[in-house]
Amino acid sequence: MATPFDDIDVYLALPRCSGLSLSPDGTRLVTTVATLNSKRTQYRNALWEVDPTGTEPARRLTRSRKGESSALFTDAGDLLFTSARPDPDADDDDEPTAALWLLPAGGGEARLIGNRLGGYGKVQTRSTQVLAAAPRLAASTDEADDDRRRKERKDNSVSAILHASYPVRHWDHDLGPGSQHLSAADLPTSALEAGDDPVRLDLRDLTPTASAHQWEDFDLASDGSFAVAVESRIGTAGDRYSRLVRIDLADGGSTVLVDEPGVEAYEPWLSPDRTRLLFSRAPLTTPELSARQELHLLDLGTGASQRVATEWDRWPTGHAWLPDSSGIILTADENGRGPIFLFDLASATVTRLTSDDASFTDPQVSPDGRWVYALRTSYAAPSEVVRIDLDAARSTGAPVASELLRNPAPAPELPGTLTEISTTVADGSTVRAWLALPSGADAERPAPLLLWIHGGPLSSWNGWSWRWCPWLLVAQGYAVLLPDPALSTGYGEDFVARGWSRWGAEPFTDLMAITDTAVARDDIDASRTAAMGGSFGGYMANWVAGHTDRFRAIVSHASLWSLDQFGPTTDHAYYWAREVGEAMLREHSPHSYVEQIRTPMLVVHGDRDYRVPIGEGLRLWWELLSRSQLALDAEGRTPHRFLYFPDENHWVLSPQHAAIWYGTVSAFLAEHVLGEAQDYPELLG
Repeated sequence: MATPFDDIDVYLALPRCSGLSLSPDGTRLVTTVATLNSKRTQYRNALWEVDPTGTEPARRLTRSRKGESSALFTDAGDLLFTSARPDPDADDDDEPTAALWLLPAGGGEARLIGNRLGGYGKVQTRSTQVLAAAPRLAASTDEADDDRRRKERKDNSVSAILHASYPVRHWDHDLGPGSQHLSAADLPTSALEAGDDPVRLDLRDLTPTASAHQWEDFDLASDGSFAVAVESRIGTAGDRYSRLVRIDLADGGSTVLVDEPGVEAYEPWLSPDRTRLLFSRAPLTTPELSARQELHLLDLGTGASQRVATEWDRWPTGHAWLPDSSGIILTADENGRGPIFLFDLASATVTRLTSDDASFTDPQVSPDGRWVYALRTSYAAPSEVVRIDLDAARSTGAPVASELLRNPAPAPELPGTLTEISTTVADGSTVRAWLALPSGADAERPAPLLLWIHGGPLSSWNGWSWRWCPWLLVAQGYAVLLPDPALSTGYGEDFVARGWSRWGAEPFTDLMAITDTAVARDDIDASRTAAMGGSFGGYMANWVAGHTDRFRAIVSHASLWSLDQFGPTTDHAYYWAREVGEAMLREHSPHSYVEQIRTPMLVVHGDRDYRVPIGEGLRLWWELLSRSQLALDAEGRTPHRFLYFPDENHWVLSPQHAAIWYGTVSAFLAEHVLGEAQDYPELLG
């Protein structure tokens, strides 16, 4: 029976759910659903409401050509969101920019309440206050002046940026001009209720002296009176560390709460009663000191801080305070999953609440403390809205299964099954993996194996990815192995330390060991195997190519190739410099082993990739052709291929290019792993 994964066009058109917000009274859940536009060249977001009781079907709230995202509720129950839909009061020739809109709780049309040419970053609202990250040009005197200067730059096609600090870009976009300010405003509730039109936020700059990239994350107090923000501080040689600062919304007055040079303080989470602050603390890494993360609790009255949850060796990925401030809901990677945990302040203990073989994101707690709502995801299903009975988990003292609500984007049928395998390696560590098997694979019809290596490297194969979806290859008959080698998260800090500054050592041997376990199965064909990966996974694909001939083909996407070249050119070189020492540059750079490569490689890179710059792909391609040990075919052609995207980034996100990506990978693997001729995508020319 055909599934959506048998046809790339059908797969790309599947709706995709992300983000979750709960109204203050607990009666409304809102999520974002992305669908393919009519030209099939981009995704358009819309807001959908999900019934928290699971009784009523999901219903669509918004519809526009530009789409909507980043939904959050005000205390009054109105819904704020961002959209680049046209301003109904603007001149016809004005080009819309991403702005803040308000959808009244009582219904009716959405109202534009905040538009600025500099756009918005993170936005929070509590009580009657809105706090937003609002980029501003250095010479701008106020909001109107900032809009004027930005318009002049645009009208004159000026894109130049004069930098005085580092970094200058991030992932796939340039930073600047100007700097990130924190701006506050009163919600215009009375004017909205009176029907006045137009109504706009009157932003007041709380950080007028902000320097470039200074203000990052923040959390707004429940009464809207103050916020705790992450301030980035510049150290020597372009290095940075972050500290926590309290900022009063009334006058912008600030107080430093946590400041330790050599230590990162980030992820501030204010308790609802405004008496305590939970935050993450991490010493800056070095080539000898691997990544460590601690939870600390700060008493805002006394200023005393202490480390908490000292026996819990996991790194939080999300949070939500209990309404009575007695504890906090946390999500974290754990053994190929991402459960929901409860940190109880009275007992100082962390307990697991969910039993699902899944990961959870965007946790929201009902105002009575009974339910936790979240998005649940795994390699068995994409993100879906669920609820967890917190009372049941507490009363039984055991994890409980989440309950699926009525979602706007039901999970698609899979072309196979998901199982779990593990092995014990030489140092006694357990290495585990998910194995996605095609339907019908058995001892008489063993499936070819594709080893898929995750990026990061501080990451885990524990949640659905629309971009890196193994089921598209499973539908073609491959078994896809998704392992978590050394450096993966969810197995404790010692597991990370095993591979720290040793990328070509334990991470590589872990991957080979779990591959041995997979090919020992009678439903896997050990004679037909391939390896692939992106980012760190691409690094490892390159390393594998230079250290073993066991695979018939290797796909290397957005990969690190020459570590000494990569370090100074990546978008955050200071972070890289903390981890990498001379030994790693000397002993673990894949380019040093190019002359040992005897496996056909497909190299993939996007020119807008700032995390792993295009120079890595270009050098890899040249050195493969000029120095690797693969003979040309009878017609003088190399077996290697280079798939280049001039206008894509680290991930290759546009749907038409994702289709090209999968089509090219499929054809390359078919040729070298299956020994079958398969056409490359027609639009490649």
